[in-house]
Amino acid sequence: MSSLRADSVPASVELKAEAMVQADCGCVNADARRWSSLAVGSLVLAGLLSLAVVVGRLPFISNWIADPLFFKRCLVVHVDLSLSVWFYGFIASLLALRFRRDSGILGRIGFYVASLGVAGMIAGGLAKGAEPVLSNYIPVIDHPLFLGGLAAFFVGVLFCFGLELSRSGKDAEGPMTRSARIGLQASALLVTAAAVTWVSAVSGMPKGVDTTTFYEFSIWGAGHVLQVANAAAMMAVWLWVLEKATGQAPLSLKGVTVLFSILAVPHFSLPLLTYRGTMDTLYHAGATQLMRWGIFPVMLTLVAIGSRHLWKHRSEIKSPAAKALRAGFIASVSLSLLGVCLGLCIRGSNTLVPAHYHASLGGVTVAFMTAAFLIVTLARRGDNSADKIWKSARRQLILFAVGQSVFAIGFGIGGVYGLGRKAYASEQHVRSLGEYVGLWTMGLGGIVAMVAGLWFLALVLREIYAWWFGRSGQNRISSINPVSEL
Repeated sequence: MSSLRADSVPASVELKAEAMVQADCGCVNADARRWSSLAVGSLVLAGLLSLAVVVGRLPFISNWIADPLFFKRCLVVHVDLSLSVWFYGFIASLLALRFRRDSGILGRIGFYVASLGVAGMIAGGLAKGAEPVLSNYIPVIDHPLFLGGLAAFFVGVLFCFGLELSRSGKDAEGPMTRSARIGLQASALLVTAAAVTWVSAVSGMPKGVDTTTFYEFSIWGAGHVLQVANAAAMMAVWLWVLEKATGQAPLSLKGVTVLFSILAVPHFSLPLLTYRGTMDTLYHAGATQLMRWGIFPVMLTLVAIGSRHLWKHRSEIKSPAAKALRAGFIASVSLSLLGVCLGLCIRGSNTLVPAHYHASLGGVTVAFMTAAFLIVTLARRGDNSADKIWKSARRQLILFAVGQSVFAIGFGIGGVYGLGRKAYASEQHVRSLGEYVGLWTMGLGGIVAMVAGLWFLALVLREIYAWWFGRSGQNRISSINPVSEL
């Protein structure tokens, strides 16, 4: 029996935990491994692009770059890789964990289409003279290569989501817990609703609008729905992490279904808000109000339930794995709550806006990082080295949360003093001491978060490399419950 269990734990709890162990002794299927590799790989590419931007600003190199839009194009691709590809590729990986076997050739087709899309996005970013558009939620480059790549990525993801959702529930024998599956299904449906919203918005767009207006308004509603999808996936990971750490589900399946229904169902109406036209305030304000009031009540409810669950089972959290999972949950919750607080402070278009979404999306990212450690541990052979990974994971998750929090707070300080957003290099005008303090705080937090991000990549990429090259190469990989083995 797991060393997580205290001697005083009731027999019924032990039986539930043992059942979880048996359920997890399967495999991390090829679909999950492929999508995890793409998602984590996108973070590597995003990091290289950000490095290219920094190096490209050096005087002796910048003279070689004749294209004045190079910086912003790199920024667009960096953002889309580190958010869209990372988030929705990883959600695809989590969905695949519902099953022990992969989805066959159809699943591979969807993955390859998405991967080609990522390559197209990068190629479009390198197209000289292409115009970057810093639209909210999904910035774009107005070039056929980039736009085709972005479309191909989402087509591949949506195809995968549809394939996974259509598979029989009787085959759901993978390591993903039943409560988390409900949240992931809600997330996949919300991403689909976002795609429908985008089509509806494009259909309702008046002719003759300029490029910036077209992308800003066509993506506006879909982007709002995607944020709800991100929140649903994050909360699904919370449920998975809590159950893995304690051996018990924090909430009944009926309760989970009710919560995610309350979260998701109102946002399925968003495509209808364009019936008076995409430029109408009903569409623009309606999307904002749905997201403003649709996420945090459900999130706060689950935070309260999860926190109570952790407190109730605190005596069982003894192993490095359980402590790391607890740290990941607390880090994600803390960043999410910070995002809510910063969002309540927004009164105009200043850096309080990026402060809000860097904290909120940081909460999603640290939850996914925690899940990534679970995935690579599930795919390991029993080589008795998991303790070391989980100890490092716990420190990495805490460091990332601290850095990202300071980064967001720095943005918030600048916003309070009126620092403008979407201004870079010579476009940025800093007028007050408060703005300088905000920028320096943001820079410090950004460095810490970047170091933690590199640490995450070092830990996880080593395991992903072993999936494909370092171990036997068998399609079936030994799956070990990261809690039960410690």
